[in-house]
Amino acid sequence: MKKSLKISFSILLIFVLIIPLAACGSSDLQKVKIGEVTRSIFYAPQYVAIEKGFFEEEGLDIELTTTAGGDKTMTALLSDSIDVALVGSETSIYVAAQGANDPVINFAQLTQTDGTFLVSREKIDNFSWEMLEGSTFLGQRKGGMPQMAGEFTLKKHGIDPHNDLNLIQNIDFANIAPSFSSGTGEFVQLFEPTASVFEKEGIGHIVASFGVESGHLPYTTFMTKDSYMEENNEIVKKFTRAIYKAQQWVDSHSAKEIAEAISGYFEDTDTEIIEMAVDRYKSQGSFATDPILDAEEWDNLQNIMDEAGELPKRIDYEELVNTEFAEGVME
Repeated sequence: MKKSLKISFSILLIFVLIIPLAACGSSDLQKVKIGEVTRSIFYAPQYVAIEKGFFEEEGLDIELTTTAGGDKTMTALLSDSIDVALVGSETSIYVAAQGANDPVINFAQLTQTDGTFLVSREKIDNFSWEMLEGSTFLGQRKGGMPQMAGEFTLKKHGIDPHNDLNLIQNIDFANIAPSFSSGTGEFVQLFEPTASVFEKEGIGHIVASFGVESGHLPYTTFMTKDSYMEENNEIVKKFTRAIYKAQQWVDSHSAKEIAEAISGYFEDTDTEIIEMAVDRYKSQGSFATDPILDAEEWDNLQNIMDEAGELPKRIDYEELVNTEFAEGVME
């Protein structure tokens, strides 16, 4: 009986000692809530940063939420539901143009090209952009970066998107792919992995890349409110360093290795499809290899917005972009 009591007491003592230590270890990590505008293979470096422990190495505990759409992502950031937003830089311009007292600052770029592809319902061996004339084109949401980059590309090839084809852009982002698969449109603008899934299933065929056509721009960037940046300077620096580590890892590893690392974020997608999508993005330079958003990219972004008639006013690069953290972690 005494022996039994001694064993029980020993076990209890172990728990008493271990639990506070575990709690202490957990509390050492500083929580950062990220809101991503959508779940996409396009954001592979972000998932790598989480899965490879780069955030944890910096003492950060990441809580990732998918906020569907740029407007919802910005609302979550402005209302403090999230600390950092991963969304197109155009949203920070929209907020600034409305006269925000606490502007949203871009501090770490993740992707540097458009991430969409042109998918044709019919297989086309020798595609040319003129083939879109007179067709029904299922585009992206008006005012969003995918749609603006899409219109920019069409105009670049001499196509007026509002007069030379039947442009559909009033369908919610989540319903664009289902609408095409159910028979709407002859062409559609899609992100990965949906584009590759459609191709594998024979629903459509990838014929061109809007990322290649529209050039470098701050397509998806980590941003936060100016007040959060001032109050959490060290956290933003650690966050940026973790992203830079992930960017370097993605740049130096194969599409297969990257696909294996991020597959848990796309449980309903075959690893083979993920690998194909990653390879497409890597081969066209969509993943930024460092977190610096440069002035030339910022100008290209505003030119594309202006071309689409969606630029409320030009905002100086220095007003909404802070490269201090990115430059610091790269030294």
